[in-house]
Amino acid sequence: MNQRTLYRTILVALPVLHFLLHVGFGLDRAAPDLLTVGILLLAREVRMGPAAAIGFGLGLLEDAFSIRAFGANALSCTILGIFGSRSRDLFVGETFVFLVSYLFLGTWVRGLLHWLIIGPELRPDGLVTLLVHGPVDAGYAALVGIGLLLATGAWRSEPSA
Repeated sequence: MNQRTLYRTILVALPVLHFLLHVGFGLDRAAPDLLTVGILLLAREVRMGPAAAIGFGLGLLEDAFSIRAFGANALSCTILGIFGSRSRDLFVGETFVFLVSYLFLGTWVRGLLHWLIIGPELRPDGLVTLLVHGPVDAGYAALVGIGLLLATGAWRSEPSA
């Protein structure tokens, strides 16, 4: 299996693994946010329209398991897909530092967007959510995403054209 095929296989496996860990095993916060990592990595591979559609579809799947605030994940993942796709125009190449920063900031921004969208009656404490849980969850997801790419050999330094 060539590197490009392996990379795309990992991109498909990340959301599947996310739902398996979060819903199937019920790990919730103990499992990293592999859905966001998958959207961020996939968004750099496709144009803005497909990236937004993929973000919307995966966010809608995430919302299907949520009783409250239906649509918040769909909207935040759609926005994440759009900006992730646009990042390809701003940042060329995928160095280690860039990818760790990209995954960390993208995961933290998704948490921020979700917190803003859900509405004041459902929001947990903003200071704890955004400044404590947000960076910890983002760092955890970024490290697991990078570790998975390195462990499987799917790491690459240049995005596909």
